[in-house]
Amino acid sequence: MGEDEEGTLAALRAVRRELGDPKIAEHCGRIVKTTGDGLLVEFASVVDAVRCAVEMQREMIARNAAIPAERRIEFRMGINVGDIIIEDGDIFGDGVNIAARLEALAKPGGICLSAAAQDQVRDRLDLAFDDLGEQQVKNITRPVRTFGVQNMTGDAEQEYFVDGMVEEITTAIARLPWLFVIARNSAFTYKGKPVDVKQVARELGVRYVLEGSVRKAGNRVRITGQLIDTITGAHIWADRFDGALDDIFDLQDRGASSVAGAIEPKLRQSEIERASRKPTANLTAYDLYLRALAQ
Repeated sequence: MGEDEEGTLAALRAVRRELGDPKIAEHCGRIVKTTGDGLLVEFASVVDAVRCAVEMQREMIARNAAIPAERRIEFRMGINVGDIIIEDGDIFGDGVNIAARLEALAKPGGICLSAAAQDQVRDRLDLAFDDLGEQQVKNITRPVRTFGVQNMTGDAEQEYFVDGMVEEITTAIARLPWLFVIARNSAFTYKGKPVDVKQVARELGVRYVLEGSVRKAGNRVRITGQLIDTITGAHIWADRFDGALDDIFDLQDRGASSVAGAIEPKLRQSEIERASRKPTANLTAYDLYLRALAQ
């Protein structure tokens, strides 16, 4: 909003028009009111509410795949089931307040459910849930047991596939002798958490961050990757790779090789440009640089 208020509002309206409103109607929901960049929606069925939320978040992941991180629109969603008070079309009560608090606990692109909501959907929807424990939330006297929806697919194997993909790419990049690459275990401490790449750079002592996503549809898989300069926040490289799941290990090998092969020259060029921009404090070094330039 700070960089482009009109463009962001236009993008939000487009998401509402093309995705949000149709999905809510499809699952028999009612938009109670809008709250700036948010919505309060009432459903007759908590199963419909969760289905709607998951389908919206999946679609937003797909829409954001090719968009730079700083330009993405990401939603947090909170879902609760309970008694409400209806007055002049609006709804009130702890049932609503808890849903609002759960939304604040969700990570960008994530969904948080109360234990009451999760209990009603856990055996009816093919989803994996992460028990986030009891959370103390504002204006609610008792702690709220909270669950997160994992990976938006309900397919536990997807998470294993993604972890394997990360390990393969890390190993492939680490083979480049001139690169300092953070170990898999250190990188995995950020898994599932909304983090700022500049924070990662400070904590791990790195200049570049490679982030990406894996999405499956039937027997097909799409791997996206983005290389970010943490100093400027600029995207140095972004691409996607498609393949079949007939041989997962072969796909992981090819994906890792493709990513490593693509980013190696980009990193080398970026480092050359960075070195050329750096002012020289040593005149002897500058003299040698000028002699080398002539060669």
